[in-house]
Amino acid sequence: MSTADPRDELVEHLPALRAFALGLTRNGATADDMVQDTLVKAWTNIEKFQPGTNMRAWLFTILRNTYYSSRRKVKREVADVDGIATGQLSEKPAHDGRLQLADFKKAFDQLPDEQREALVLVGALGASYEEAADSCGVAVGTIKSRANRGRAKLAELLDLDEHERMELTDPATMAVVSGGGPWKG
Repeated sequence: MSTADPRDELVEHLPALRAFALGLTRNGATADDMVQDTLVKAWTNIEKFQPGTNMRAWLFTILRNTYYSSRRKVKREVADVDGIATGQLSEKPAHDGRLQLADFKKAFDQLPDEQREALVLVGALGASYEEAADSCGVAVGTIKSRANRGRAKLAELLDLDEHERMELTDPATMAVVSGGGPWKG
C-alpha cells in the first residue's frame, strides 16, 4: 500500500495547466495567476483529492472553476482588440503555408468559451474526450460536440475548404484545427 503524498504529483501538471489557462484567458499574466490560484487551492484542499483518481482532471476542474468564478466577478473587461498587449507577451512560432498565427488567434478568440475550452483540452493538450468531459463536468458527447462545432467555426472564419490541405509547422495549432492527435509540449 503506497503512502505517497499526492502533492508530489502537482508539479507534473504545471505545463498542461498553464497551457489550459492560457487558452482560456488569452493573457500570459492572467494565466500564470490562475495556475498559481489553482495550485494554492489544490494544495490547501488536497485531502479532498481521492488517491487513484485522475489528478490532472481534478486540477483542470479547479482551474476551470477558478476561471469562470473570476469571469463572474469582473464587471467589465478591457479588450485587447488590436492584439498589441498579447503580441508583447509571446513570441510567434514560425509558420509556413497560408495560415498565419495572427489569423488563427483572431479566429480562435471569436469562439465561445466552451468551444475554446474543448479545443484546448482535446486538441492542444491531448486530453481524451472522457478526461475533458470530466474536467468540465459535462457529458462526453457535449465535449465532442463543442470541439466539432469549434473546429467547424474556425474553418469557416479562416475560409478553409473542407478538403483543403493545411500546411502548418506549429503542432498545437494543427491539433486544435484538425483534431489530428495530441500535442505534447
